[in-house]
Amino acid sequence: MANIMEMVYAKARAVHKRIVLPEADDVRMVTAAQKIVAEGLAQVILVSPEEKIIAAAKEAGADISGCTIVDPVKSPLYKQYANQFYELRKHKGMTPEKALEVIANPLHFGCMMVFNNEADGQVSGATHSTADTVRPALQILKTAPGCKLVSSFFVMIVPDCEYGENGVLIYADCGLVINPNAEELAEIAIQSATTMKSLLDFEPKVAMLCFSTKGSASDPIADKVVQATKIAQERRPDLAIDGELQADAALVDWIAAKKSPGSPVAGKANILIFPDLNAGNIAYKLTERLAKAKAYGPILQGLRKPVNDLSRGCNSDDIINVAAITAVQAIQ
Repeated sequence: MANIMEMVYAKARAVHKRIVLPEADDVRMVTAAQKIVAEGLAQVILVSPEEKIIAAAKEAGADISGCTIVDPVKSPLYKQYANQFYELRKHKGMTPEKALEVIANPLHFGCMMVFNNEADGQVSGATHSTADTVRPALQILKTAPGCKLVSSFFVMIVPDCEYGENGVLIYADCGLVINPNAEELAEIAIQSATTMKSLLDFEPKVAMLCFSTKGSASDPIADKVVQATKIAQERRPDLAIDGELQADAALVDWIAAKKSPGSPVAGKANILIFPDLNAGNIAYKLTERLAKAKAYGPILQGLRKPVNDLSRGCNSDDIINVAAITAVQAIQ
């Protein structure tokens, strides 16, 4: 279990990317920042009003001398970023005055740093909603070339488990896209396969999950999964993607042999794509609690540059892990 995150940590140390923590007035953030720097996982940029950062560090007893502190409104880049944001959003009714107000927000300012290559990625969500984290990323960074949407995934690490890669699996989408259509579901599958290979170095085997296997039931939900599978296979014939598959057929080899013989994925899937957010969110939480699994995420995929979300119930270790993952994503 520990080996997977150690592998991610090793990749992060090798590249030493610049990661923005824009909620630096929170004690969990400054505590994490100290550890990230001490462990050499990334260069940390703390973005918030300076006096609030210093107060949080004092409360936490955190040494942030190894971090860069940026106060948005006092920064020499403030007006430049506001003007850039105005140019990016004027077609949506943005005004220069409103842009100054928006860029004073550390989450927007941090995304502008990433946009301008002053940083490589951003991690937030400890004190903000997912919408607050994703909005500036979409407004400023936008989706990666070839991507039409941003989705999310969890790295699930299940102890004493023979399925996936010795208990390591990717679940998607469990945190962002509520009811993807067939095109979107196909894109989530392709994004997750790319993530598996680049982040974890495993060969992706993608199961498009459903309540039926290979036509065992007929319903619009099943039809969507069948169509999504076909789209994904046509777009990326080099990837092992199959569906529709029930969860047991995706994971258990003897069940796969009965329900979907000859499948390149059934019985050995390491990526589980859920038909909607209901199924994905329920599944990851059940796996986490019933199987005592570690769930790392939701991690965003499909953005031009990495910005990641945290749970508002996160602790400093969660922040460190997501920062390391963000640093590895920035390699791409």
